Amino acid sequence: MTELIVVVTITRLAVISPGPDFATVTRNSLMLSRRSGLLTALGIGLGVTVHVSYTLLGVGLLIRQSPWLFNAVKLVGAIYLIYLGAKMLMTKANTGQPDANVAPLSDLAALRTGFLTNVLNPKTTVFIVSLFMQAVRPDTQLIVQIGYGAFIAFAHAGWFSLVAACFSATAVRERLLSLRHWIDRTFGGLLVGFGVALAIARGGR
Repeated sequence: MTELIVVVTITRLAVISPGPDFATVTRNSLMLSRRSGLLTALGIGLGVTVHVSYTLLGVGLLIRQSPWLFNAVKLVGAIYLIYLGAKMLMTKANTGQPDANVAPLSDLAALRTGFLTNVLNPKTTVFIVSLFMQAVRPDTQLIVQIGYGAFIAFAHAGWFSLVAACFSATAVRERLLSLRHWIDRTFGGLLVGFGVALAIARGGR
């Protein structure tokens, strides 16, 4: 029971901490639609299942203990975040037509954006591998560990779905969409900042 409490508590704290996932879901929900935000949140949940899967297979430990492999993952993730942020920063000023300055996303693209934002984030790798190494006992049954992994994935998808619902609410969108140009640039700047910080982080971890 203590193990479960630790996993649940640490996961909740990690999920609500600001980061690329939050920035991406918030931007897509506010600038595009609730559907886009929810699909981005679902993509994040799917990304978490990838981290959980390779952690249970032992690959996560290999990534953490291999500096060159970890740095390679970190660099790819940094490049992707900078790419996303740069696209937002290049958003044109509002032309007076609703959403004219925001490139639409297909359902698959929204899902893919959430998935890649999470799966290429090495901080999620460190979080999940560390959680299983430090909070989960080696003798814990595999089915229980899979249950923990499912909870972590659902916690991410659930939290970011809530974020998507809040930021896509009519009242919120009506107040903020007049500032869509600056909002896009703000979130773009955040993602570029996350990417640069990730790329130059010392020690690789």
